[in-house]
Amino acid sequence: MDVAAKTTAGRAGGGFSYGPADEERRRGVRKMKLVATGFLAVATLVYGLAKWAQAAGAGAWAGYVAAAAEAGMVGALADWFAVTALFKRPLGLPVPHTAIIPTKKDVLGRSLGDFVGENFLSEQVVRTRLRAVGIGSRLGGWLADPEHADRVTEQAAAALRGALRVLRDSDVQVVVGEAITRRADTMDVAPGLGRMLERVVGEGGHRRAVDLVCVRAHDWLVLHGDSVMDAVQNGAPGWTPRFVDRRIGERVYKELLRFVGEMRDMPDHPARGALDRFLADFALELQTDPDTRERVERLKRDLLARGEVQDLIKSTWNAVRSMVVAAAADERSELRLRTRASLLSLGVRMASDRRVQQKVDGWLEDAATYVVTTYRDEITALISETVAGWDAEQTSRKIEAHVGRDLQFIRINGTVVGALAGVLIYTVSRAVGG
Repeated sequence: MDVAAKTTAGRAGGGFSYGPADEERRRGVRKMKLVATGFLAVATLVYGLAKWAQAAGAGAWAGYVAAAAEAGMVGALADWFAVTALFKRPLGLPVPHTAIIPTKKDVLGRSLGDFVGENFLSEQVVRTRLRAVGIGSRLGGWLADPEHADRVTEQAAAALRGALRVLRDSDVQVVVGEAITRRADTMDVAPGLGRMLERVVGEGGHRRAVDLVCVRAHDWLVLHGDSVMDAVQNGAPGWTPRFVDRRIGERVYKELLRFVGEMRDMPDHPARGALDRFLADFALELQTDPDTRERVERLKRDLLARGEVQDLIKSTWNAVRSMVVAAAADERSELRLRTRASLLSLGVRMASDRRVQQKVDGWLEDAATYVVTTYRDEITALISETVAGWDAEQTSRKIEAHVGRDLQFIRINGTVVGALAGVLIYTVSRAVGG
């Protein structure tokens, strides 16, 4: 079977796939098998010659050589049986506890998953390993490098741009609109408005607004005096003479102009004081008066129900997204510059401040142990299920290709060690037996 056929067979069987590197390893395994078999053949030949020499009346040395060769053959055959039994049945015989990898693959997969779970995915092991690594100080030193901070900033900006472009505007707009509406609907806004208005009035923050209104009102009256007088004349009864209406309109206009001018120029004008008292009373009513609060709530609901307000809320997302995307794409934007500066500052603190390092290490340990303890069963199940999905024959071939050369050295060592043990045993028995 060529490489392409083995690769296809491996994938179809759910096991490993083969490649040129695997074939090269298998050729090396075959060479080592020939070498190990050669040791057995040499031991067999030596044993035969030694027994022939012993029968022919050779010296005592022939017995020693025969014993060594015999023990070498036994060791070689025993190790050949053991090595072969890992991957297949020796000589095709149905000997129990042979072909271990093909027949026990699923059991080995479950055992491997349990081993990994107990010895690598335990909370104590994870914490000990992370604490020994010292991620906080290493990460801090890495972030303190301006080049690394630039790289992280660039990658974060790219990720942010990608995420914002992937999101569908309609979906986000609906979510934002519902979130804002739900939040506003459940909030009692009147007390908050009352406290804010009370603080503004107490600090005199409303006076600039009053000044602006007075200035604009005075300027408007100066420019639109005829309109004011016409409005007064048109509202007069029909039985009054026209010249009387005109005099009354002029008088009203002058009084309005004088009144607004005095409010503009006199910070202690009585009307200003009356406005201050009105706003203070209204702020108190917003916080304590049930009727006022209910009217504010009805007004809030009416505003939220208007389509224009909902469209404004939803359109906020487009403005925010465009602003963030533009800032993330601009290397000199305030967003990018502040992010880079924050990363550098964080890196310096993490690299030098032991307390910050301990906090970061603690967070990472907690996060890692949470993942390990929560998903340990899923991870070990992934190992066992993956092994269970492998084709038994292809798995045996793959494993043998990777470890077969070392296993053939076991056969060689068995031959050599067996021969030495045979000589030793023969020598001891001769010595004891006289």
